[in-house]
Amino acid sequence: MPIALVIRAAGTNCDAEMARGFEMAGARATLAHVDALIADPSIIDGFDLIGFPGGFSYGDDIASGRIMAVKVREKLWPALRDAARRGCAMIGICNGFQTMVQIGLLPGPGAGEGWPEGAPPPQRVALRDNIGARYMDRWVPIEPDAKSVCVWTKGLSELYAANPSARRDVLQLPVGHGEGRFLADSESTLVELRRNGQVALRYGDNFNGSQDSIAGICDSTGRIFGLMPHPDRFLDWTRHQHWTRLAASVRTGDTPGLMMFKNAVAAVARVGSR
Repeated sequence: MPIALVIRAAGTNCDAEMARGFEMAGARATLAHVDALIADPSIIDGFDLIGFPGGFSYGDDIASGRIMAVKVREKLWPALRDAARRGCAMIGICNGFQTMVQIGLLPGPGAGEGWPEGAPPPQRVALRDNIGARYMDRWVPIEPDAKSVCVWTKGLSELYAANPSARRDVLQLPVGHGEGRFLADSESTLVELRRNGQVALRYGDNFNGSQDSIAGICDSTGRIFGLMPHPDRFLDWTRHQHWTRLAASVRTGDTPGLMMFKNAVAAVARVGSR
């Protein structure tokens, strides 16, 4: 059975939801405080999946995810780099996504370049203040990119493709952020992300003003994934904002949120689980 590590810190508040997603997907999940990992980075070596959950790590002092990212980048980069090299699947949701782009895990090195031995890759994308400069808490439509290499979103683009009404109702995720507007450092970075299939999700309404409507990206291998919407909050059909009005024929199988976790667990299980 694959085993998943969920990294928490003071202020994270979605760690239990992320752990539940991994468990429902068939993995065994363990919660660990970032300081415990800093004290013994070798702990990371024993996991097949790693998650950075949402919330407000360290109160989002200075900027969203900044303190968490600095601690991880300075103390845990070699262990996370080695995990990436051995094919560990990783996810960062909301605050976790904000943290991962500052660490250098996303968008990661270019296709075929490999992870650097020394310092982490420089930060090339960011999550900035929403275009309306307000915290937004709502459900949003999502559009999976059919050309993406992301293992987490595999199959989502085909979900209800023949039923536009159901697709519009089902392909949604909740968001809760004030700094979620995706920005790249240059047009060339955006072009690279598109060319390598690293744009995994887009907003259907681009409510926060993200470049290219981007809601989530992955690294060039497709195994490391970050997104602002919360798949961990849509693991059950009864969590949908108007689930009682969804047709019974639509509320079958896994929710889009659970599909993401199952995809990743299946990917690492194929490589070889513990």
